[in-house]
Amino acid sequence: MFRVRDDFRRAQLAIAALFCFLGLQYATWASRLPAIKTKLDLSEAEVGLLLMACGAGAAASFPLVAVLTRRLGSRVLALASALVLGGLLLALAVAPNYPIALLIICLDGVAVGCLNVAMNAQGAALEVRFKRTAMAKLHATFSAGSLCAALLASGMNTLTSTLAAHFAVAVLVLVLLLAFAGPGLLTEDPAPAPEPASEPAGPGSDQAPRRLTLPSRLTLWMGLAMAFGTVTEGAMNDWSALYMKDVAHATAGVAPLGIAVVSVMMVLARVFADGWRTRWGDGRIVRVGSALAAAGLAVALLVGGVVPALLGFACVGLGVAAVTPCVYVAAARAGSDALALVAAMGTTGLLAGPAVIGFIASGSSLVWGMGAVAVSAFLVSVCATRIRWTSVGDGEAEPTTEADADADAPTRATPTAEPKPAA
Repeated sequence: MFRVRDDFRRAQLAIAALFCFLGLQYATWASRLPAIKTKLDLSEAEVGLLLMACGAGAAASFPLVAVLTRRLGSRVLALASALVLGGLLLALAVAPNYPIALLIICLDGVAVGCLNVAMNAQGAALEVRFKRTAMAKLHATFSAGSLCAALLASGMNTLTSTLAAHFAVAVLVLVLLLAFAGPGLLTEDPAPAPEPASEPAGPGSDQAPRRLTLPSRLTLWMGLAMAFGTVTEGAMNDWSALYMKDVAHATAGVAPLGIAVVSVMMVLARVFADGWRTRWGDGRIVRVGSALAAAGLAVALLVGGVVPALLGFACVGLGVAAVTPCVYVAAARAGSDALALVAAMGTTGLLAGPAVIGFIASGSSLVWGMGAVAVSAFLVSVCATRIRWTSVGDGEAEPTTEADADADAPTRATPTAEPKPAA
């Protein structure tokens, strides 16, 4: 295995392997849902429940992830959850019946939640340690992993229809990714930020027992921004092709270009977004980008037609590409509890959003449903104005409202915003 001498590049490649791992693992079994449906003789409703079980497991993993991150650290948690995900993929291939498959997928969701938080914590720690932006490119490798899974599924389908053979080959690739990632991962999160004031310590005691408390306003704003951002992403993935066909009246060959345009623009934007973050700051990138997504989609819906739709979808892909990487960085700096909650809200938005759009479309029309997607992108921009962003290069936080700064500003040893003096 080749060695990378630069410490930053070595860690970046290792963490990127984790992102690629998650994209490959999830897309591997998702791409074979038709085969799983046939093998277990499932109805459409049972397939929907299977997908919902994965999301429910990921969303419900929040308390567990918060505890494991504090006790094990992001490196150990990432490796352990990745091993579990590989085993669950093999188990799904030989699941004998629907209840067992449902249980496996639910556990898969829990493990996905763990790895999602751990790898984003590693990415945030990488930026803090080396004072260089990297998170957007890391998220681009997740998309690359999904693409590799689709290509692998297509290739394996031409050779064999057996799930076990396909998933065994996928697990072999996952093991290689994990073997590459392990040595290069950061062994400890550099000077982690303290959790938001979670418990009042007893007089003269530094060992007061930890207890669950309500998240801070800052954490809630980050969670809402993540949820609305993933609603936008998920809805575009699930509804763009149908909009192209039924509303824009595109041909069968052109209709799939809707999702293709969104995906390509997101990958390209994430490749370049770290440079934009260094130049303009995370907050400005999220605010302007989400506003561009909302405006571009709204104009496309008002004008109508195939070409305006494709241009509007391109604006969405370009505008929301950096939302999740930037919010993950902000959440990781607020502590492991904040990161776990924000990740859970993001998963909830990704899974619940397309269903909500479907309800709106069934009650009125798909134009109104896609209009709700534009509103969701606009709400990301609104939430972004309430988040205290910190640029990586100079360590200066962007200004926020004075009330939020007083209520939520943590005191840290890492290069972040200067803490306000105690009253």
